[in-house]
Amino acid sequence: MELLNGVETLISGLHHHHRTNAKRNRVARSVKILNSGNYEIPKKCQCFDLYDKLVPYKKAWAWQKSIVEEKKTLIDRNQDCPDTVILLQHSPVYTMGTASTEDYLNFDIKDAPFDVYRTERGGEVTYHGPGQLVMYPIINLRNHEMDLHWYLRMLEEIVIRVLSSTFSIKASRLDGLTGVWVGIQKVAAIGIRVSKWITYHGLALNVTTDLTPFNWIVPCGIKDRKVGSIKGLLEDGEHGKVDDLTLIHVAHESLLKEFSEVFQLQIEKQAVPDPKILKAEPFKRLEC
Repeated sequence: MELLNGVETLISGLHHHHRTNAKRNRVARSVKILNSGNYEIPKKCQCFDLYDKLVPYKKAWAWQKSIVEEKKTLIDRNQDCPDTVILLQHSPVYTMGTASTEDYLNFDIKDAPFDVYRTERGGEVTYHGPGQLVMYPIINLRNHEMDLHWYLRMLEEIVIRVLSSTFSIKASRLDGLTGVWVGIQKVAAIGIRVSKWITYHGLALNVTTDLTPFNWIVPCGIKDRKVGSIKGLLEDGEHGKVDDLTLIHVAHESLLKEFSEVFQLQIEKQAVPDPKILKAEPFKRLEC
């Protein structure tokens, strides 16, 4: 891991502005985040920026699927199908992929510490919780590259750029393993589903996440690696204690910027269409 002096300046410089910046996302607005070297007119991407909200997994999952169906209908009608991205945090939850095995759960599924959902994404079991930024790009790959391997590499590229440009952390890919790594620590997990070339599910970046719940599973089915976070990597270096709210805010801004540049999209922030999405749900065990 490489940590440069610029990180400390960045974090301290933004510390006093967190609350003001958090308020500005309450109303719909258009934010242009683009590579200045690109002179083509960018495609628009609606953005639901809930980075400072804990959204119940089940509601976010249903929301994604409803957006996918809307986009498929537009395509069937030969109408314009703009891209969408959702950024949020989840209440504590475990999610499993289509072919996930319960062998990677270190607890009785009937007595799970948190809700467990079996989803249609790829990959094995993982954990989502406070302090982890989850990005759900719901994009039409017909407007980009109709290549799933390319798409996975682009999601990894977003996180690698965030870690490098904003936190001066040198991250990389590992052959044969999807995700983003710093040494032997996995800091970002990726699991996707694509239906008629419309993507959903996405990536999860550990920023200030309490990593303890990962001990109760074999994350992504990988036994010989660890899970890490941006906060842990910074504090293991020369920066000492860092402020959680600042890290979350800085990381979320960087994620949107790099997403915009990697996919060459103009981000347009919008209000959440249904406030019920943010409402907490009662604890349940396993749902498919």
